[in-house]
This record gives sequence, C-alpha cells and structure tokens, in this order.
Amino acid sequence: MSLYQDYLKEIEARKGQGLHPKPIEDAALLSEVIAHIKDLGSEHRADCLKFFIYNTIPGTTTAAGEKAQFLKEIVLGTETVAEISRAFAFELLSHMKGGPSIKVLLDLAFGEDISIARDAAEVLKTQVYLYAADTDRLKVAFEAGNPVARDILESYAKAEFFTKLPPVEDEIKVVTYVAAEGDISTDLLSPGNQAHSRSDRELHGKCMISEAAQAEIRALQAQHPDKRVMMIAEKGTMGVGSSRMSGVNNVALWTGKPASPYVPFVNIAPIVAGTNGISPIFLTTVDVTGGIGIDLKNWVKKLDENGNPIIDNAGNPILVQKYSVDTGTVLKINTKTKKLLSEDGSEELADVAASFRPQKVESMRAGGSYAIVFGKKLQTFAAETLGIEAPVVFSPAKEVSHPDQGLTAVEKIFNRNAVGVAPGKVLHAGSDARVRVNIVGSQDTTGLMTAQELEAMAATVISPLVDGAYQSGCHTASVWDLKAQANIPKLMSFMNKFGLITARDPKGDYHAMTDVIHKVLNDITVDDWDIIIGGDSHTRMSKGVAFGADSGTVALALATGEATMQIPDSVKVVFKGTMKDHVDFRDVVHATQAQMLKQFGDNVFQGRVIEVHIGTLLADQAFTFTDWSAEMKAKASICISDDATLIGSLELAKSRIQVMIDKGMDNDAGVLKGLIAKADRRIAEIRSGEKPALAPDENAKYFAEVVVDLDQIDEPMIADPDVNNPDVSKRYTHDTIRPVSYYGGEKKVDLGFVGSCMVHKGDMKIVAQMLKNLEKANGKVEFKAPLVVAAPTYNIIDELKAEGDWDVLQKYSGFEFDDSAPKSKARTEYENILYLERPGCNLCMGNQEKAAKGDTVLATSTRLFQGRVVEDSSEKKGESLLASTPVVVLAAILGRTPNIDEYKAAVEGIDLTKFSPPLEKMATARSIQF
Repeated sequence: MSLYQDYLKEIEARKGQGLHPKPIEDAALLSEVIAHIKDLGSEHRADCLKFFIYNTIPGTTTAAGEKAQFLKEIVLGTETVAEISRAFAFELLSHMKGGPSIKVLLDLAFGEDISIARDAAEVLKTQVYLYAADTDRLKVAFEAGNPVARDILESYAKAEFFTKLPPVEDEIKVVTYVAAEGDISTDLLSPGNQAHSRSDRELHGKCMISEAAQAEIRALQAQHPDKRVMMIAEKGTMGVGSSRMSGVNNVALWTGKPASPYVPFVNIAPIVAGTNGISPIFLTTVDVTGGIGIDLKNWVKKLDENGNPIIDNAGNPILVQKYSVDTGTVLKINTKTKKLLSEDGSEELADVAASFRPQKVESMRAGGSYAIVFGKKLQTFAAETLGIEAPVVFSPAKEVSHPDQGLTAVEKIFNRNAVGVAPGKVLHAGSDARVRVNIVGSQDTTGLMTAQELEAMAATVISPLVDGAYQSGCHTASVWDLKAQANIPKLMSFMNKFGLITARDPKGDYHAMTDVIHKVLNDITVDDWDIIIGGDSHTRMSKGVAFGADSGTVALALATGEATMQIPDSVKVVFKGTMKDHVDFRDVVHATQAQMLKQFGDNVFQGRVIEVHIGTLLADQAFTFTDWSAEMKAKASICISDDATLIGSLELAKSRIQVMIDKGMDNDAGVLKGLIAKADRRIAEIRSGEKPALAPDENAKYFAEVVVDLDQIDEPMIADPDVNNPDVSKRYTHDTIRPVSYYGGEKKVDLGFVGSCMVHKGDMKIVAQMLKNLEKANGKVEFKAPLVVAAPTYNIIDELKAEGDWDVLQKYSGFEFDDSAPKSKARTEYENILYLERPGCNLCMGNQEKAAKGDTVLATSTRLFQGRVVEDSSEKKGESLLASTPVVVLAAILGRTPNIDEYKAAVEGIDLTKFSPPLEKMATARSIQF
C-alpha cells in the first residue's frame, strides 16, 4: 500500500478523534502528494493540493525540501500547476522559514532570468533564518559583483525584514478568562501524562485544562470577535512548573493567532496574566512566541492604620481586590502609555510597562524572539560584508553599570560570557545581555518539540560555541510503551545527528541510559563560570548558573550557542548555627523557604537568582538546594563553594564523564573528552591560585539577604500541598512548610517515593542503612505502604553495587527493574513492597507512572501540583507531600507519618546528608558517600 493510502487511513482515524489531517513532514509522502497534483485526472488531486499548500511542515523537514524543489520548478516553468502561479509559489516559499527554501530562493536569485531573480530577491529580503552556507553564498556572489546579491545585502543591513513589518497596535482589547485560582501549574495547560503528544500540536491542544474550559474560551471568542482572550491565574502566578513550551503552545492554539496561513496549528501571540505575574521561564516562553505576559497585581494586602499588613488566623496576610478580572471582563491594553485600562479607558488599573519593554515589543512585532535574534545576526553580517556601519534599527540593549559597585556571582558570570559588549564595560543587574551558552540539555518529553523548533529555524548542526550538549531519556524511562517506542528512537536519531550526546544510541551500540537529565548536566558542567540552558525548570546546576528554558530557547541555544536575557537581581543566602544530627540537608532546604517567608512576608526569591553560600557541600549534595530553587520560583541558583570543595566536585564530574566515554557515548567530535580537558584546566587554575572558585565581590549589591538559622531546624520539614485549604489560592504551592510533628504521627501515607533529581547517591545509601537498622531493631522489615525507589543515574547504581549497598536494597525489594525486559505498561496497582525502579524521573514526572487515584504520597521529589504525581479520586483528593529520604522510608514502613521520637530512633547512628556553614572545617561537612 502507498504512503498516501496510509495517510488517508490515518486521516480517517483522526476524524474519529475530532482531529484534522496530521501535518506532513516526510518527503516520500509529499512526493506521492505531488504526483497526484501533477495527475490532472487523479481523484485525490484537490485534496493533495490542500495538503501541499496548507499542511506541509516548513523548515528543514524532508517534506520541506520536497516542497521547495517543486515550487522552484513551478517558478522556472518546468512544471505547471494552474492553482499555483509563480507569484503564489514565491509566497509559499516566503512562509517556509529557511533551510531548503532559502537554497531555492538563492538559486533563483542568482539565476539567469532577471525577472525571477528580482522576485526571489524581494522574498529573500523578508527572510532571517539564514545560516553559514546561505550567507557564504551571498558573500561570494557579492564579491563577484552580482547586483542582486548587493541589493539583498543592502536590505539586510537596513534590517528591512523588520522595519517593514507592521507595528504593534496602539490599543489591544482583551476579554478575560480565569483559568484557575492560585498558582497555575503548566500541568493544567499541558499535563505530563499527555507528554507523548506534544509534537502533534492539534492533538495535544485537546488536553489543555478541560473540554468545558475550551468551550468557554470559544464562546468568549464568538461573543467578542474583536478582542483577544487573556488567560489569567487569579490570586496566583501563571505558569509555574515545567512543560512551558507545550503549555504556551496550547494557550496560543486556543487564544492566539496563526503564525502563517500555510502552517497548521502553529499559533503565536497569546496573552497571559497572573495576580502575582508570570513564572520566569514561562514568561520567556511567551516572549518566544511574541506574546504578552502581564503582572496584574489585582489583589493587594489589606493594611492597618500604620501601613502594616493585617494577618488572618492562619498567619497569612488578608488580601483585598483592587479591581476585578472575572471571566468575561473586557479591558484595554494601551501599548503606548503601557497601562491596563478599564473597558471605556476611563480607569487605569495597572502599570504594565514591564510587559512592553522595547525588546519585548520587538518580539511582538516580529512574531517571536527568534526572528529578532537571527535578524540582528543577519544585519551584522550584511553590514560587515558591505564594509559599512549598520544603522541603529533595534532597540539598544539596556546597559546598567554602577561605578564602584561590585559584582554578584551571576553578574560576574554574565560579564565573562557577554557577547557584543564594549571592552571594559561592566554590566550589573537589569542589563540586557547576549551571552555565550556553554552547556545545553534537552529532555525527552520536550525534545521532540526542540527538534521541531530546530527544523523550523532551519538549523542542521550544533553551534561550535557549545562545549557540550545532552539529550536525555529520563522522562520516558519508566515504561517502554508504544508511545515511547514511536517517539524516542526518532528523537535520539535526530539529536545524535545534530551533534548532541544522546542517552540512547540510535545504532544500539551502547546501553540505553535513562539517567535524570539534571544529574547528567550537573556532571558535565565542569566550570563554575559556565552558563547552562536546559529544557526543564529544574535545570539548576550546582556549578555555574543554569536556566530552565522552553524547548524553543533550548533549540536557539543549540543552533547559535547564545541566549539573550536580562541579568537578574540576586538574593544572598547564608547560614549560621549547627545542623542537628537527626536532621537531613533536605530539611535545611525546606527550612530556607520557610525562614525566608517568615523574614520577608513575600517571596523575595521569585524571579531572582539565589546566591547560596553553601561552601562545603560537593556538587551532588548542593544540587538538592539548587534543584529546589525552581519551586521557590527563583530564576536560577548559584552555589558559592570554597576551592577544595569545587575541585572535589570537578574530580567527581570527571570520573562520571569518563564512565560515559567508557560506555561508548562520546561522539566523533570528542565532546566528552573535551569536557574532561576543560575540567583539568579549571582544576589547574584553582590550584595555582590563578583563578579561585567563583565568589562575589564584597561590595556587591543584593536585592535581599536571607540568613538561615540551622539551630531553628529541630525536626524534619515537609512541604504540604494543603489540598483542603479553604483559600484555593493557597493550595498546591510550595510555601506551606510544616514540621513532621504537625501531623502527630497520624497522617496515613499510601505510598512512599524516593527518587527524582532531588536525591543523590547518599540518599540511596540512607535507604539501605535504614532497612538494615530497622531489621536489626525489629527482627524484620514490613512495609505497610509501597516504597518506590528510583536512583537518578546508572553511575550511582554502579557505585552502590561496588560499595555493597545495592545488595541490601535487592534483599528487601519485591521488584527490580530489568533493562533486558523493560515494563511495557504503566503500573496501576501497588503492593506493600519495595520497588527498585529504573533510573529516571518515575513518579515525579507523572507522564507514565502515577500513584493510585486519591492516594496520599510522601515523596522526595519536587512536584506537589494537583494531578502530577497522584490524581484525585471521586472520594478523596490526591496529595503529594515532599520530605527527606529518611522520613519517606519510615513513613512507608509505618503506613503513616512518623512522630518525632519514632523518627529519631530510626535514624540514630545513620550518617544523614550533613552540612556545616563554610566557616567550619571541611571534615565536619562530609557525607557518607565521600
């Protein structure tokens, strides 16, 4: 049967799901479509014309190459299609966004037919996705005296691809849609359990919020055809959590505008808002699509006569509504005055200047930030080729420089990696900066979208500026089902060819590695001055500074080796006092958030960099803090280490990179070998005193300084989703931190989970030690609730095997993963046993494995959002409480939260993950695995 007949069958199947034909990306299929177009008697000709014109994916897909070639033949007259004139063929080429379309346009521009050449040049003047092969052709033609090449270059130098675009409208009318009260997790917009469908945009769009919500949005659009729907997080922050790009894509699909009439289901320019603004990474993703993100501040604290917040019985400030944004409210955004106004414009409701900074407006005008990034590079190339100075077209980067003011750690890193800054210029927080990206990570449930973005921006190979990049397999590690089998090999093949180190070898030469991406990136980051970009909110390394990003920003970093962002403010975190023997470092992390909120009332971490002076914790353990900083709503986190600790972390990283090399994971470019060499250079710099470990200047300026008192942490701390809080906006936040004694040893626990990126080798050893101790004390170990354990990496399992701990875990387990026969179906029922699961995200991701509906789960992970780890049942709300490893293990054995005496007895003699402030000796801060 032909590919086209298969396609028709697929179309019929999609009809049953209420879906349109899937966009075509395969050249072989499009070749058959073109054959039907050429056959004037074909019964499929009319449909095939529509598929060719409206349903073929542009960029560097093989189908795009086939389409561009056929359009070239139509332009040259070697093929005739009555419905596609020469002018229409050029229009279609103009919407194909680079890659083979640019090659075709250059062929035509440099051809013998002057009329065609001029038309091709006019189209090329609107294009920005040109790469070295394209610009080299332009340069060679120009230097050979080609007038068309000169004409194109002169247009590029003037940036006419931007200046001739229509400006952003002066006034935008919106109608509000409140998606939920409280923080809106991206899981509401793009559920983790639907991650497999993210690259099929129309199908994935059906999972946003609910069918009822989608119907309400459509009704608002029908009622207000002249307005745009603004999606709102009432009394909360919009877009916390992961899955930003798919979340934004879904919002844009339902409320945005089509990017092109010839590219299906790719919408841009959504408008989103939150009482407490937009999560930093989500806001970056909105900018990628040329959208608008607004901090409403429509609920404010009620103040007493002295101007102090009035507190309710629960200790929370009472909020009063400043203005209403109830669903169906009509508002105006004045983009000139940068104000949010009432419907008639008579009342100013909010200053939205931050949403309309010049650079953001440029992204809105260009249909997204990528076009601006590529446009600036193209203008610079053209001006240099012509030997002229490029005229100032784009808004100049904001440069903030304070004489005699020192630099925070993040300011130092940005200044070191800045691109295009005048020599000697020092940038402080608030500056716009283009920076080199050293390490890039792509994860497997967003990787398919990253691949699509790379194809859309016509990128074919990783930028030589990137030191190392990794494509993980951790989010689909738990279950090797039909969805994973269909998606993951294709992803690994694409990324391997593009130049990344891949978790799975497309050739099958090395063992499939399902290691948690954050742990791998933490290992392959080998310089504390590096900048890391990763496709996950938990891209928070304990060396360098790492930013979680949407799949598109990851693609941009891979293709260009750069990122553009504003240098964030920093909050300094220091510690005093002494950790008690029965307390784990995870408790310190939770206490940091609790003490910060108590000290400041508001979350001073939100949108800023946490500069944590952790000093004596090696990278594996320090990652527990930086990882959690995503849940603190921080933009990033930086660990300030002493020299000896940093060297220890780099040596550990080297050993783990060498294991990857030994497994055969290095590529022809020798990326992993290069990282070891880079680590050796950094170690030599530290030892020689040439360049000590990164530290801020003494006179650096911080937004705030938080002092964490270790003496106040007397018992384990639990992050509680507080699912029954009468104030909906207080549910499912990470701000409710409670001591274990709050539960009185009585809260039933249905399942325990030790795993995710928040645990390290020491946590696995703690599990083994607790099981041995409990058997010694009680004669045997019985689980009253299931305990799921998933080590973060195979390296850690290998080290545990060498040290004897894995034997202990195997002894008590009722299930152990088998890589030769991975699970093909997700687990739906659990026994009261210990499960040793495959390295990877497991329950934390929520896209494959989940706890039973309505369960109360106690986990070491980071996700407590509604429906992520556990869904609600008809009888009970699912709860995901977060705690340290020893608390989780003990709770699974007891079937309930322990009381403090039970807990102290269970951990007595166990070397928990310990931490001492940097002024104390290193020896007191060592943990059991070192």
